[in-house]
Amino acid sequence: MNNNIYVIYGKDAKSMTKELLKYADVNKYIPKNAKIAIKPNLVVAKPYTSGATTNPQIVEGIIEYLKENGHDNITILEGAWLGASTKRAFEVCGYNEISKKYGVKLIDTKDDRSKKINVDGYELNVCESAFEYDYLINVPLLKGHCQTRLTCALKNLKGLIPDSEKRRFHTLGLHKPIAYLNKAIKTHLIVVDSIMPDPDFEEGGNPVEKDFIALGFDPVLIDSFAAENLGYSPYDIEYIRLAEKLGIGKATGYNLIEINPEKRPRLVSKKSSIVSRYAKYIDERDACSVCYANLISALMRLDEEGYLKRIEKKLCIGQGFKGKSSDGIGIGSCTKNFDISISGCPPKSNEIVQFIKSKI
Repeated sequence: MNNNIYVIYGKDAKSMTKELLKYADVNKYIPKNAKIAIKPNLVVAKPYTSGATTNPQIVEGIIEYLKENGHDNITILEGAWLGASTKRAFEVCGYNEISKKYGVKLIDTKDDRSKKINVDGYELNVCESAFEYDYLINVPLLKGHCQTRLTCALKNLKGLIPDSEKRRFHTLGLHKPIAYLNKAIKTHLIVVDSIMPDPDFEEGGNPVEKDFIALGFDPVLIDSFAAENLGYSPYDIEYIRLAEKLGIGKATGYNLIEINPEKRPRLVSKKSSIVSRYAKYIDERDACSVCYANLISALMRLDEEGYLKRIEKKLCIGQGFKGKSSDGIGIGSCTKNFDISISGCPPKSNEIVQFIKSKI
């Protein structure tokens, strides 16, 4: 399986998506005359600016790329979470407009019949429409989750099971059924929305502007990348470990390809309450958005584990520290002259966590 993960930076989600798909030469992997399904994350009826749902411009970019390459049999599949209306989510999140503009079908999997699937002796009830397509494009949001810590590619397939099965998944602890669901349903391509996700809560409310989109072909590898982005090690997320064991993909060894590293956004917006909560620990001077956001995610993890209150020195980050020294803790390659610093451009969130733990 292709172990490349491609990343593009910016704010114009539609053009970024098309450039990303073209760069990765995705069309060569799609069979001619394929029936294609696109699965966004529309867990609730909230706009993407809440940090809860997939940016519709990314889906537009995917559809335009597909049509420009001769693919016209395209459907958007989704089922909102328990108690929420998918049809309302389609309306609020802009997907009704996409359907009309591009002539693509919208399928609410809550209206679908389900079928019982046996996966290595583990039984699942899955919506029938999930098996009616030749090529599944998974378009998750890279965000936090109150129970599983992370929701990205693997967990996003929960929208393809009936509500009764969603309830059962929760009684089973989520991790094992999520892993087996991904063996029942094959994901062919993942396009990850990390424009402005909520790194803390699946329902949104505190989005952080990270301004990038990622693309890959292995959902386990993508989720490992996502876990690191939120400050976890991949095996901290149980369903990543289980999915790897089931042979769905690999949890380590991705090859990160940044298409436009020179366009990494400048400092992340400080409007989010999550960002402002941890800003007092940081001395920021001209930091890039991704580097700063990774540090925020690391501080969230340190807070969860009780280490945050032990940090006594300022965490220094940004290009303003190039060539300078300080008695603070340096974060990123720009602080390489510090006595204490972690390299990386940008450093991974999970690596920042382990580094700070070792220094306090």
